[in-house]
Amino acid sequence: MFTYILEIKKELLVCVSLSVLYLTYYLVEVVKKPILICRKGEFRQLLEKNVPILNEYYWPTPWCVESRLQTVIGSILRSLLLPPLQFRREVLKLSDGGQVALDWLEEDDAGAECRAVLLVLPGLTGGAQADYVRCLAAAARRLRAALVVFNNRGLGGLPLTTPRLYSAVSHEEVGEAVSAVRARGVPVLAAGVSLGGLQLGRYLAEQGASAPVHAALIVSSPLDVVKGSQCMERAGLNAALSWHMARQLRGTVRARLPALASGVRSCRSVRAFDAAFTAPHFGFASPEAYYRAASLAPRLGRVARPLLCLCAADDPFQPLEALPVREAASSACVALCVTARGGHIGFLEGWWPARAPHTQYVARLAEQYFAALLPPTTTTTTSTTTSTTPLLS
Repeated sequence: MFTYILEIKKELLVCVSLSVLYLTYYLVEVVKKPILICRKGEFRQLLEKNVPILNEYYWPTPWCVESRLQTVIGSILRSLLLPPLQFRREVLKLSDGGQVALDWLEEDDAGAECRAVLLVLPGLTGGAQADYVRCLAAAARRLRAALVVFNNRGLGGLPLTTPRLYSAVSHEEVGEAVSAVRARGVPVLAAGVSLGGLQLGRYLAEQGASAPVHAALIVSSPLDVVKGSQCMERAGLNAALSWHMARQLRGTVRARLPALASGVRSCRSVRAFDAAFTAPHFGFASPEAYYRAASLAPRLGRVARPLLCLCAADDPFQPLEALPVREAASSACVALCVTARGGHIGFLEGWWPARAPHTQYVARLAEQYFAALLPPTTTTTTSTTTSTTPLLS
């Protein structure tokens, strides 16, 4: 009995020691304030004063701090547990004969005054029910903003009316969607996630000061696609994520352009898919040429509307060393918010990360950021400051 008790004490001591070691590691290496990369000036002052989440410690889910786990588990939990949304569809005819779907969120309080419209551009094969859209929808509600989700060509159940799909350089249709959304006569806010962020950023760079977007947010977009593609091809879990995305892309081609499906059947990575389909489909000689054209890093200096980019330093597709720090630091309208952890569109918090949509990290950041840039109101509807002067009119 004495020996048995002694063994239990040893095991307990080992468990306690390991717990203390992990807790120390978590508090020292994991829990950190985000890094704000932005040139000194009016935009940085506005962010530091009116977006409190930028000055708060980010506490990742303790049992899920690894980047790939954040990426996969975050998507699964939010997709399964966050309530689905109801939309009404508007089909937008494009100038080249194509069509895209704009899904408008149905609201119970439809009679409430609408302060703005939040246009969401989803990721690679995402749509209106993506988990991050549900988080952004919660932020839009608290901002009293209408929410509309842009569906790329061939997605959202719409048939192709032209033999063309979409890519990271497909910014012309984004411009037509923005023009359609402006018809509501209120400020247009825009949020792009992953591939959608590349499309949004390219549109802002091409339009410059004439872009009719009041403020923009980009989440987990590989701003330097050349470096991002290299990270995506690394062996191990990164390659597994690349395989999963390539499988989704192959399915899109099979469903929308079946005549070209045989050319992508053997693609087992995003790079292989881009070499077989994306690059030739959009007139590029190689995937490298396509990646150079898709990169926002050399174009950030041309953005003239407020743009905040949320990135994680451990994003498997865009780690800290791949971020365009120098380019962002020299722009008057662009800021990078870099959390120490978060993965790719993960940003899980708390012991149980599938919490209410408006409490998710992306939702809180979007709410505070857009509230700081919207015109002042006489009624406070959120916990954030809404009576600030917009950076750009």
